[in-house]
Amino acid sequence: MSTLLELSGLTAAYGGVRALDGLDLHVDEGEFVVLLGPNGAGKTTTMKTVSGLLKPVSGRILFAGQDLAKVPGWRRPGLGLGHVPEGRQIFPDHTVLENLALGGFPTRRRRAETERRRDEMLEIFPRLAERRSQLAGTLSGGEAQMLAVARALMAAPRLLMLDEPSLGLAPLKVAELFGYLKRLHDERGLTILLVEQQAGTALRLADRGYVLERGRVAVEGTAAELRDDPRVQAAYLGRLHQETA
Repeated sequence: MSTLLELSGLTAAYGGVRALDGLDLHVDEGEFVVLLGPNGAGKTTTMKTVSGLLKPVSGRILFAGQDLAKVPGWRRPGLGLGHVPEGRQIFPDHTVLENLALGGFPTRRRRAETERRRDEMLEIFPRLAERRSQLAGTLSGGEAQMLAVARALMAAPRLLMLDEPSLGLAPLKVAELFGYLKRLHDERGLTILLVEQQAGTALRLADRGYVLERGRVAVEGTAAELRDDPRVQAAYLGRLHQETA
């Protein structure tokens, strides 16, 4: 299995405050990897740095063997990096179809391929097909999150990064969303890097994971190893019990 994403000694800061402190992690092709950790641990910063929204202070980001240091953020989706940010950030005054078209910007010159992917997204997410002409700002929270995922998939990413996709969703909508993610991984082989507050759910989906603390990896291992690790249990035991009850 080849390494798709590799972070080496990655350091990033906001206004002089260090958010990542020499972070090392990797995601292999076809893996489902989860990032756990308390608020402020550096999970969102990791994704922003990989996608080019935040410039690192030092360290290296390799994607499919390519150093991203000189690749601007707007070009990274065209390389195969998909990012569903926290808060969805869809375009509320555009329709569902228009949001999908904007997601397909990197492949816009290949019109037939873009249209094929749009139709594929409407098949994967049938609720979006029902709402295709509806303004995105009028969608429910679950529908908006599905649109954010579908928009990222329009560029045919090799790696899909999702930041807290369950935030603010009702339990049934969370289950529906994660069901779609599992299908994308299991049936289509999509590589996924997930930041998620619901540790138990995330570890049931993932192959492997990292726990971040203060911008560094505190614990890493397979999903089963993390569930059995006393340090992870100490931090997440209550949450795990609530999710598996």
